[in-house]
Amino acid sequence: MKENIQMINNQVTVRLTGSVSVKEATALREALLEYVEQGHNRFIINMESLDFIDSAGLGVLVAIHKRARQQGGELILQGVKGMVKEVFELTRLTKVFNIQ
Repeated sequence: MKENIQMINNQVTVRLTGSVSVKEATALREALLEYVEQGHNRFIINMESLDFIDSAGLGVLVAIHKRARQQGGELILQGVKGMVKEVFELTRLTKVFNIQ
């Protein structure tokens, strides 16, 4: 996984590339929690170039989504497609996340 994290218009914008599995999920969680702990509550996750995500990766997104909502913000997923989209549909997380 490659991640590119930037602050754009008071939003944490993350572009994920490759795959997010157990190994990468830990690093992603730590990186995003830093922003949450600094008080940021709006996250845009661009998954257009993401090929694979497992349950550990989904867990990170659910945790950040929950923390952002607790602070009055939101987490938006963009570019969800292919196998990644199927995972979100099978787990019914399409009902949890704002997917654009």
